[in-house]
Amino acid sequence: MFRPQATGTEHVPRRGGAILASNHLAASDWIFMPLVLRRRVTFLAKAEYFTAPGVKGFLQRIFFGGSGQVPIDRTSADAAENALTTGVRILGEGKLLGIYPEGTRSPDGRLFRGKTGVARMTLETGCPVIPVAMVPGRSFTLLGRKLTRVDVVVGEPLDFSRYEGMSGDRFVERSITDEIMYEIMLLSGQEYVDLYGAKVKKSMDTTGASAVEVVGRLQPPPHEAADRLPSSLAG
Repeated sequence: MFRPQATGTEHVPRRGGAILASNHLAASDWIFMPLVLRRRVTFLAKAEYFTAPGVKGFLQRIFFGGSGQVPIDRTSADAAENALTTGVRILGEGKLLGIYPEGTRSPDGRLFRGKTGVARMTLETGCPVIPVAMVPGRSFTLLGRKLTRVDVVVGEPLDFSRYEGMSGDRFVERSITDEIMYEIMLLSGQEYVDLYGAKVKKSMDTTGASAVEVVGRLQPPPHEAADRLPSSLAG
Protein backbone atom coordinates (compact mmCIF):
# COMPACT_ATOMS: atom_id res chain seq x y z
CA MET A 1 0.00 0.00 0.00
CA PHE A 2 2.77 2.47 0.90
CA ARG A 3 5.21 1.17 -1.73
CA PRO A 4 8.36 2.65 -0.18
CA GLN A 5 10.97 3.77 -2.68
CA ALA A 6 14.60 2.98 -1.85
CA THR A 7 17.92 4.27 -3.13
CA GLY A 8 21.44 3.27 -2.17
CA THR A 9 20.56 -0.23 -0.93
CA GLU A 10 23.71 -1.50 -2.67
CA HIS A 11 25.67 0.09 0.19
CA VAL A 12 24.38 -2.56 2.61
CA PRO A 13 26.91 -5.44 2.74
CA ARG A 14 25.67 -8.85 1.62
CA ARG A 15 27.18 -10.50 4.67
CA GLY A 16 28.79 -9.59 7.97
CA GLY A 17 27.81 -7.25 10.77
CA ALA A 18 26.92 -3.62 10.12
CA ILE A 19 25.03 -0.86 11.91
CA LEU A 20 22.15 0.84 10.12
CA ALA A 21 21.84 4.24 11.81
CA SER A 22 18.65 6.07 10.86
CA ASN A 23 16.64 9.14 11.69
CA HIS A 24 13.34 8.42 13.42
CA LEU A 25 10.18 10.23 12.31
CA ALA A 26 7.41 7.68 12.90
CA ALA A 27 6.65 4.46 14.76
CA SER A 28 6.51 2.64 11.42
CA ASP A 29 10.12 3.45 10.50
CA TRP A 30 11.38 0.07 11.68
CA ILE A 31 8.98 -1.62 9.25
CA PHE A 32 9.80 0.39 6.13
CA MET A 33 13.59 0.11 6.37
CA PRO A 34 13.75 -3.73 6.46
CA LEU A 35 11.13 -4.00 3.73
CA VAL A 36 13.49 -2.51 1.15
CA LEU A 37 16.49 -4.67 2.11
CA ARG A 38 17.23 -8.29 1.27
CA ARG A 39 18.88 -9.02 4.62
CA ARG A 40 17.08 -9.25 7.93
CA VAL A 41 17.51 -6.26 10.25
CA THR A 42 17.50 -6.73 14.02
CA PHE A 43 16.29 -3.92 16.29
CA LEU A 44 16.41 -3.54 20.06
CA ALA A 45 12.82 -3.29 21.33
CA LYS A 46 11.45 -2.50 24.78
CA ALA A 47 10.76 -5.63 26.82
CA GLU A 48 7.11 -4.67 27.36
CA TYR A 49 6.39 -5.83 23.81
CA PHE A 50 7.29 -9.37 24.89
CA THR A 51 5.67 -9.52 28.34
CA ALA A 52 2.13 -8.19 27.85
CA PRO A 53 -0.57 -10.62 29.04
CA GLY A 54 -3.54 -12.11 27.18
CA VAL A 55 -4.18 -12.73 23.52
CA LYS A 56 -2.84 -9.31 22.52
CA GLY A 57 0.39 -9.98 24.40
CA PHE A 58 0.75 -13.38 22.73
CA LEU A 59 0.28 -11.87 19.27
CA GLN A 60 2.80 -9.12 20.08
CA ARG A 61 5.41 -11.68 21.13
CA ILE A 62 4.90 -13.63 17.92
CA PHE A 63 5.04 -10.51 15.75
CA PHE A 64 8.04 -8.79 17.33
CA GLY A 65 9.99 -12.00 17.82
CA GLY A 66 9.32 -13.16 14.27
CA SER A 67 10.30 -9.80 12.78
CA GLY A 68 13.73 -9.82 14.38
CA GLN A 69 13.24 -7.69 17.50
CA VAL A 70 15.35 -8.36 20.60
CA PRO A 71 13.83 -7.41 23.98
CA ILE A 72 15.64 -4.86 26.16
CA ASP A 73 14.67 -4.02 29.74
CA ARG A 74 14.69 -0.21 29.84
CA THR A 75 13.59 0.08 33.47
CA SER A 76 16.84 -0.97 35.17
CA ALA A 77 19.70 1.34 36.06
CA ASP A 78 21.94 -0.64 33.72
CA ALA A 79 19.50 -0.50 30.79
CA ALA A 80 21.81 1.51 28.52
CA GLU A 81 24.78 -0.77 29.21
CA ASN A 82 22.64 -3.87 28.64
CA ALA A 83 21.46 -2.49 25.31
CA LEU A 84 25.07 -1.83 24.23
CA THR A 85 26.11 -5.33 25.26
CA THR A 86 23.23 -6.86 23.32
CA GLY A 87 23.99 -4.73 20.27
CA VAL A 88 27.65 -5.77 20.31
CA ARG A 89 26.60 -9.42 20.54
CA ILE A 90 24.23 -9.10 17.57
CA LEU A 91 26.94 -7.47 15.47
CA GLY A 92 29.41 -10.15 16.55
CA GLU A 93 27.03 -12.73 15.11
CA GLY A 94 27.39 -11.05 11.72
CA LYS A 95 23.90 -9.53 11.69
CA LEU A 96 22.55 -6.14 10.65
CA LEU A 97 21.62 -3.99 13.65
CA GLY A 98 19.11 -1.20 13.18
CA ILE A 99 19.48 1.74 15.55
CA TYR A 100 18.08 5.24 16.00
CA PRO A 101 20.91 7.38 17.45
CA GLU A 102 18.44 10.08 18.52
CA GLY A 103 17.03 7.58 21.00
CA THR A 104 13.42 8.63 20.39
CA ARG A 105 11.13 9.79 17.63
CA SER A 106 11.66 13.38 16.53
CA PRO A 107 9.34 15.75 18.43
CA ASP A 108 8.75 17.96 15.38
CA GLY A 109 10.33 16.42 12.28
CA ARG A 110 13.78 17.93 12.77
CA LEU A 111 16.95 15.90 13.39
CA PHE A 112 18.07 15.94 17.02
CA ARG A 113 21.39 15.23 18.70
CA GLY A 114 22.57 11.61 18.59
CA LYS A 115 23.49 9.52 21.61
CA THR A 116 26.95 7.97 21.65
CA GLY A 117 25.90 4.32 21.97
CA VAL A 118 26.24 3.87 18.22
CA ALA A 119 29.85 5.07 18.43
CA ARG A 120 30.64 2.67 21.25
CA MET A 121 29.30 -0.27 19.26
CA THR A 122 31.23 0.50 16.08
CA LEU A 123 34.44 0.97 18.09
CA GLU A 124 34.02 -2.29 19.99
CA THR A 125 33.11 -4.39 16.95
CA GLY A 126 34.86 -2.69 14.05
CA CYS A 127 31.61 -2.89 12.09
CA PRO A 128 30.84 -0.10 9.62
CA VAL A 129 28.02 2.37 10.20
CA ILE A 130 25.62 2.86 7.32
CA PRO A 131 23.61 6.11 7.55
CA VAL A 132 19.96 5.80 6.57
CA ALA A 133 17.29 8.47 6.10
CA MET A 134 13.54 8.00 6.19
CA VAL A 135 12.22 10.75 3.93
CA PRO A 136 8.48 11.62 3.72
CA GLY A 137 7.23 11.24 0.16
CA ARG A 138 3.94 11.86 -1.58
CA SER A 139 0.70 11.87 0.38
CA PHE A 140 -2.34 9.79 -0.53
CA THR A 141 -5.81 9.21 0.88
CA LEU A 142 -7.11 5.84 2.04
CA LEU A 143 -10.60 5.40 3.47
CA GLY A 144 -10.77 9.12 4.11
CA ARG A 145 -7.48 9.22 5.98
CA LYS A 146 -4.43 11.08 4.70
CA LEU A 147 -1.27 8.97 4.69
CA THR A 148 2.28 9.71 3.59
CA ARG A 149 4.54 7.48 1.57
CA VAL A 150 8.07 6.93 2.83
CA ASP A 151 11.27 6.92 0.80
CA VAL A 152 14.35 5.18 2.22
CA VAL A 153 17.77 6.62 1.36
CA VAL A 154 20.85 4.57 2.24
CA GLY A 155 24.23 6.28 2.34
CA GLU A 156 27.74 4.96 1.89
CA PRO A 157 29.29 3.01 4.81
CA LEU A 158 31.26 5.07 7.33
CA ASP A 159 34.56 3.55 8.44
CA PHE A 160 35.86 4.55 11.87
CA SER A 161 38.87 2.22 11.98
CA ARG A 162 41.09 5.29 12.50
CA TYR A 163 39.75 5.36 16.07
CA GLU A 164 40.54 1.70 16.79
CA GLY A 165 41.21 1.02 20.47
CA MET A 166 39.65 4.29 21.62
CA SER A 167 36.33 2.93 22.88
CA GLY A 168 35.37 4.68 26.11
CA ASP A 169 36.93 7.99 25.14
CA ARG A 170 33.90 10.27 25.38
CA PHE A 171 35.40 12.90 23.09
CA VAL A 172 36.07 10.35 20.35
CA GLU A 173 32.62 8.81 20.77
CA ARG A 174 30.96 12.23 20.54
CA SER A 175 33.00 13.06 17.43
CA ILE A 176 31.97 9.79 15.74
CA THR A 177 28.32 10.27 16.68
CA ASP A 178 28.28 13.82 15.32
CA GLU A 179 29.78 12.62 12.04
CA ILE A 180 27.06 9.98 11.73
CA MET A 181 24.35 12.55 12.45
CA TYR A 182 25.85 14.90 9.86
CA GLU A 183 25.61 12.20 7.18
CA ILE A 184 22.00 11.43 8.17
CA MET A 185 21.24 15.15 7.98
CA LEU A 186 22.63 15.33 4.43
CA LEU A 187 20.58 12.31 3.34
CA SER A 188 17.33 13.42 4.97
CA GLY A 189 17.51 17.16 4.35
CA GLN A 190 16.35 17.78 7.92
CA GLU A 191 17.24 20.78 10.01
CA TYR A 192 19.65 19.83 12.80
CA VAL A 193 18.93 20.68 16.44
CA ASP A 194 21.78 20.45 18.96
CA LEU A 195 19.55 19.08 21.72
CA TYR A 196 18.52 15.58 22.77
CA GLY A 197 15.01 14.79 21.54
CA ALA A 198 14.14 13.06 24.82
CA LYS A 199 15.00 16.22 26.77
CA VAL A 200 12.77 18.28 24.50
CA LYS A 201 9.89 15.82 24.89
CA LYS A 202 10.25 15.81 28.67
CA SER A 203 10.07 19.59 28.76
CA MET A 204 7.04 19.52 26.45
CA ASP A 205 5.26 17.12 28.83
CA THR A 206 6.17 19.21 31.87
CA THR A 207 5.34 22.66 30.52
CA GLY A 208 2.75 21.94 27.84
CA ALA A 209 4.80 23.99 25.38
CA SER A 210 5.31 23.04 21.75
CA ALA A 211 8.56 21.58 20.45
CA VAL A 212 9.37 24.85 18.70
CA GLU A 213 8.91 26.80 21.96
CA VAL A 214 11.00 24.35 23.98
CA VAL A 215 13.81 24.27 21.42
CA GLY A 216 13.81 28.07 21.27
CA ARG A 217 14.23 28.21 25.04
CA LEU A 218 16.84 25.44 25.41
CA GLN A 219 18.94 25.85 22.29
CA PRO A 220 22.17 27.87 22.63
CA PRO A 221 22.42 31.31 20.97
CA PRO A 222 23.05 31.21 17.19
CA HIS A 223 26.70 32.26 17.50
CA GLU A 224 27.33 29.36 19.90
CA ALA A 225 25.22 26.80 18.05
CA ALA A 226 27.17 27.40 14.84
CA ASP A 227 30.29 26.12 16.54
CA ARG A 228 28.52 22.95 17.67
CA LEU A 229 26.99 21.71 14.43
CA PRO A 230 28.15 18.19 13.55
CA SER A 231 31.06 18.04 11.15
CA SER A 232 31.65 15.59 8.31
CA LEU A 233 35.35 15.69 9.15
CA ALA A 234 35.14 14.66 12.77
CA GLY A 235 38.67 13.21 12.77
